[in-house]
Amino acid sequence: MNKIFKRTVLPGLLATSLVGTTFVPAKPAAADEYILQDIGIGAGAGVVSGAIRGRGSVVNNAIKGAASGAAVNAVHGTRRQYKNRQNRNVVQDVGVGAAAGAVTGTILRGNTRHVLGDAIDGAAAGGAINVLTNGKRQ
Repeated sequence: MNKIFKRTVLPGLLATSLVGTTFVPAKPAAADEYILQDIGIGAGAGVVSGAIRGRGSVVNNAIKGAASGAAVNAVHGTRRQYKNRQNRNVVQDVGVGAAAGAVTGTILRGNTRHVLGDAIDGAAAGGAINVLTNGKRQ
């Protein structure tokens, strides 16, 4: 049994691992030096938005907001030109925040019953980041 395993399974496993590592492109993270600031702003905005809506616990709302802040920072970090990196796009920040909030809320709860509310919390986090940091970073 040991020889059969070595001769049949291991070469296939080795081949799939080589193909998997070869064809997966590696890209460095796009987050910039302000990621902790964006996570903090997002967490605060998530808590406030959840309190206004009267939904979710403070911890879950903070996690959703922090994830939205990290996603907004990562997407903003992909901009190449200096002018675009300094001036934020409100539609992009709100959209990315909403998407990240919806996904994070679904992961936290394990169901999709309140996806719209999670998206609202994430959009609030993205909007808060845009308002508080637009044009203030070099």
